[in-house]
Parts: sequence; structure tokens; C-alpha cells
Amino acid sequence: MEWLVTAESVFNNKIYTATKLLPFKVNYRREPRMGFDIRKKRKHVKAEEFVKEIKDRHKEVKTVLIKLQKEIKKYVERNRKETGEYKIGDKVLISIKDFPIELMKRTTKKLIEKYIGSYMVKKIISENMVELELLTTLRIYLVVNVKRIVKYQKQVEE
Repeated sequence: MEWLVTAESVFNNKIYTATKLLPFKVNYRREPRMGFDIRKKRKHVKAEEFVKEIKDRHKEVKTVLIKLQKEIKKYVERNRKETGEYKIGDKVLISIKDFPIELMKRTTKKLIEKYIGSYMVKKIISENMVELELLTTLRIYLVVNVKRIVKYQKQVEE
């Protein structure tokens, strides 16, 4: 329980790559106030010991959070596809696995095809998200995870 405050402090003072902001600033719209300024040197021995102890705790909690972050990243990226195989202008099919049945206008899932489309890749957002050129009647968000799409390969009949 005594480490909870330190862990929260380290968490709130770490700039995250997704938001480029401190979580504290996102929540409260201001920088966190630490309550003491380490740069000022005073003759208070107990205060210096306290600051040293807090710094040590911060280092320990930070290493634990970094280790945890690496483990989570490894877990998340184990099934992630890279967008390197998709380029702007490629035709793709969308998996309808997560679509509601009402959207497909069918009564049973057994009779629904697994993929719909062929839709064009309009923009590559990130390494696992692409924006598609979709019909307005489809009523889904234009940005799709690459796990939900496959490259469309038209079969040529000879």
C-alpha cells in the first residue's frame, strides 16, 4: 500500500507516446505539483533523506512499469499483422465476423459470406490500421484494423 502513491506518481509523470501528454495533464488540464523542489539545497537532513527515498522508489517503480510495458507489448504484437503488404490503391475484402446480422440483411449467420467487398485502400494510418474507401450504405467506420481485411485477388478464368 505504501508503494501505491509512488506508482501513481510515476505513472502520472510519464509522457505516453499515444497522447504525447502526461496522464495527469489529460485528466486535470494542468501539470502535477510535486510539493517540493529537489533543486533547492537546504540543511534539512530528513528532507534530503526523504527526497532520496522518493527518488529510489521512483526508479524502482519506473523499472517495473517499463518491464510490464514490454511484456504487454509482446503479448499484443504476437498476432499483429504488418501493413507493409498493403499499399494505397490496393483492393481488399473486409471480414464480416464482427458485423451485426441486421447490417448484412440476413436471418442466419450460416448463410452469410465471410468477406465482403472489394474496397480500395485510401490511406495507411499506422502499422496496423488502414483507411478504406467504403460505400456510405455500409455504415461502418472508414478506418479498419488490418486483422479484419485480406487482399483481394481476382481469379482470372482461362
